[in-house]
Amino acid sequence: MRPARIHDYALIGDGHSTALVSRAGAIDWLCWPRFDSPSLFAAILDPEVGGTWRLHPVGPSRVTRRYVPDTNVLETRFDTDGGTLVVTDLMPLHEKHLAFTQPERELLRCVSCERGEVTLEVLYDPRPDYGRAKAQVKDGGNLGWRQEHDGWLYTLRTDVPLQPRPEGGLHGRLTLRAGQRVHFSLTATNDGPAVLPPVGRFSWGQVERTVKAWRGWVSRCRYAGPCREAVVRSALVLKLLTFGPSGGLVAAPTTSLPEVMGGQDNWDYRFCWVRDSAFTARALYGLGYEAEAEAFVSWLLRATWLTQPRMHVFYDVYGRLRTGEEELPHLRGYEGSRPVRVGNAAAIQLQLDSYGEAIDAVAQLARRGGHLDREELKMLKRFGEYVTKVWERPDEGIWEPRTGKREHTFSRLSCWAALDRLLELYGRGVFRNVRIPMERFQQARERLREEIETRGWNRRLHSYVRVLDGDEVDADLLLMAWYGFEDARSERMRSTYRRIEERLGAGDALLYRNENDIQEGSGAFGICSFWKVGFLAKGGGSFAEAERAFEKLLGLANDVGLFAEEVDAETGEARGNFPQAFTHVGLISAALELEEVRPWREPVWRTGREEGSEEARA
Repeated sequence: MRPARIHDYALIGDGHSTALVSRAGAIDWLCWPRFDSPSLFAAILDPEVGGTWRLHPVGPSRVTRRYVPDTNVLETRFDTDGGTLVVTDLMPLHEKHLAFTQPERELLRCVSCERGEVTLEVLYDPRPDYGRAKAQVKDGGNLGWRQEHDGWLYTLRTDVPLQPRPEGGLHGRLTLRAGQRVHFSLTATNDGPAVLPPVGRFSWGQVERTVKAWRGWVSRCRYAGPCREAVVRSALVLKLLTFGPSGGLVAAPTTSLPEVMGGQDNWDYRFCWVRDSAFTARALYGLGYEAEAEAFVSWLLRATWLTQPRMHVFYDVYGRLRTGEEELPHLRGYEGSRPVRVGNAAAIQLQLDSYGEAIDAVAQLARRGGHLDREELKMLKRFGEYVTKVWERPDEGIWEPRTGKREHTFSRLSCWAALDRLLELYGRGVFRNVRIPMERFQQARERLREEIETRGWNRRLHSYVRVLDGDEVDADLLLMAWYGFEDARSERMRSTYRRIEERLGAGDALLYRNENDIQEGSGAFGICSFWKVGFLAKGGGSFAEAERAFEKLLGLANDVGLFAEEVDAETGEARGNFPQAFTHVGLISAALELEEVRPWREPVWRTGREEGSEEARA
């Protein structure tokens, strides 16, 4: 048995954890109670060992699906010769004032027969701890089907009769006729007695409350451009990947989905990268989600507090440093791509670009009147002092290769940005009674500019280059315009773009990160392709070029608007962990850049229900 294509999954979640749902109605990935917890279902990494929960009709069917507009509630529609079955998947969002107790975690699946007669088949086969645990599912009578592991109690309650399978898990079949509904509620608890929500009409009330909650959140979005559907979907993805209690944003909800099929570049992305901070903060502020942007910056300041002046590559959702990496040899990996990894050893790499991205995020907070206390200001000062000491060192760089340190031009650029933003904050009076070494910061900033403009520039190529004194290009060089180091319209940037397009371009829209990716067979990189759109919109090309590239990139999303880390330039297939926050941040940023320079025209309002739209067809 093979897992679904990466492209064929959709995401549901509740701000603590997420689940991947395939077009076949299978939950093939769920980590509870948090994003970085061990999995309960992991069939995406091994269909035989990982565990799955599948609801689908018996026999062949035609599958279409959508999110309920402006929500993260998923509807999968199975049309058979005999009738139509709709599966609604969600993790309920509970209002704080509700007068009943809720479980710590719940995943709700509601099934309705909308036409004719359809036989529903159920396979429920949880395999805790990445398939390593031997915990059995036991019949608890009116309390449901129960499974205990590592202090957690998982309870499935349903109005569908199920039977244990000899090989483990549960199985059942039930014929539904038009108008009939059945329900499945999976809960997890480890603090006190299990809370077991009723199933039935109450379940549909939870669906309605969750739809209302998501739509209330979306109503705060200020974007009114022509690509609202894609922008809102990307914002909803970022919200799903945000850990509610802390504000931290995980890079992706998955581990070890391969960049190269059958290869070894399979990494755990269930952590919060410092690098994402500047890009994410700008995107959230641009959409009007100030509270979320401020929560993320607050998480960033808390996370880096204990390790200052060293800033690590990433932290966990609570802001703790995690450095271990483990391989799981019992899992065959997605399409045989081994090893499967849990944890990520890149945490202890030296990646100097993190300083510029983090301090830029703090500067965005300050520009909007956000408050920084004295201790936070002193920490920023220490970061700046550290940058002046280490910026000349080789590092692993933004893309985290495990092949050694080099003198990356982008790392120098980010160090320049760190000092530039600190000097900006000083000029705004943000530092108040905290003294900073102004001259030292200014001198280091000027030295960085000089080195980038000399050693980072290749006269023969007439281009900025990936590493100092080198002759390779990298898509990250386009961010020189984003950080304000160089105007996108300058001859240097335009010629750099031409060289990047010549060496790294794939078709009219896609970009690889660098030449190594092409040689190693990786896919084109999602966020780099959206950086291209932003660069063109800033004046590096024409508005028409930027908009055309943007529209082509939007066409590479899957059927419910999700992007992975990479895309196969030839087939359009998704590669890497999925969905990827960085790619969706890039989409939002590119859309905002286009709106800033869009020539005047009649506004285009997308309601999501135009004739021919997915919602209209459903």
